[in-house]
Amino acid sequence: MDTPPPLNRPEKSQPTIEMIPASSSESARSWCIGLHLSGLSGLILSFALAHIVVPLVIWLVKRADSPEIDATGKEVLNFQISYTIYFALSALLWIILIGIPISIVIGIVWLACIIIAAVKTSNGENYRYPFTIRFLS
Repeated sequence: MDTPPPLNRPEKSQPTIEMIPASSSESARSWCIGLHLSGLSGLILSFALAHIVVPLVIWLVKRADSPEIDATGKEVLNFQISYTIYFALSALLWIILIGIPISIVIGIVWLACIIIAAVKTSNGENYRYPFTIRFLS
């Protein structure tokens, strides 16, 4: 008995996915976006200074990786510390009731600045927060 010849099936071309490792600039940009958004941790975590502690920890761990991360970390920390001071001062004015609307405005500006900074950073632009005291330079 003869064996039949093997079937010559044309190989189907399968689409391939090439995994390209993220470049250092893309990775740095991601960390910078994370640094900006880490200020929102104060809204999520239950301790009062989370909006300062979380960016501080990220900055201390990742600042040696890229000068962009280092600069962004300083900017975020300056912003968070400045707006904490502004909010504390407005809280003192709650006694005479003018502090309540001031606190609301500070909160809205704080949230808007974080969102704007994250969006601009994701587009590859640098962002400097307004009304920020430069503690770290």
